Amino acid sequence: MCGNNMSAPLLSEAATVPGTEKETAVVIFLHGLGDTGDGWAEGLTSIRLPYIKYICPHAPRIPVTLNMKMTMPSWFDLMGLSPESPEDEAGIKRASENIKAIIDHEVKNGIPSSRIILGGFSQGGALSLYTALTSQQKLAGVVGLSCWLPLHKTFPQAASGSANKDTPVLQCHGEMDPMIPVQYGAMTAEKLKTIISPQNVTFRTFPGVMHSSCPQEMAAVKEFIEKQLPRV
Repeated sequence: MCGNNMSAPLLSEAATVPGTEKETAVVIFLHGLGDTGDGWAEGLTSIRLPYIKYICPHAPRIPVTLNMKMTMPSWFDLMGLSPESPEDEAGIKRASENIKAIIDHEVKNGIPSSRIILGGFSQGGALSLYTALTSQQKLAGVVGLSCWLPLHKTFPQAASGSANKDTPVLQCHGEMDPMIPVQYGAMTAEKLKTIISPQNVTFRTFPGVMHSSCPQEMAAVKEFIEKQLPRV
């Protein structure tokens, strides 16, 4: 676990999988609605590379409109899951700044931003896409699983100051997802191609997979991480 760090409050409680040798790269991975970082830290351990530190922060607990205002871990409020649903713009931007603070903290600790991958699942994947596309820190790559692009109507303008217009993105989606239909994933991929170099956007779908991950998807994530964060 990381020590308390006032500039990156999410780090103090984050589930962290340290490298088994000198750490030269970092993967920051954000969980989905109602979850915690612990499960993904365990999942990433199964595909870990020895020179990479994996950081899986926990979202704050807030009331979520979509779930009858029940309080649960959520990066920002959700009103609906369709592309036309109203969005929590202030909450999305605030959450994005908290993730950028983790990136900045790792950079200050000696890991260049170009050796950091940001990723996530569902709401966490959505936040990772938004954060990367509005960040002035150049990342090694972005992973979005079963997700969408928040505030999509503000792009490509919202990415005008981004350092990640050439950053590779791996998007994965289960073809049987009842929560975030695969069509939304495909629409997101097409939108991403208007913001960053189209050849850098990879969209992969997995037959029979619902709103979850699968071993084939995790193998694809590992391959992407190895390619973007080779041993140095």
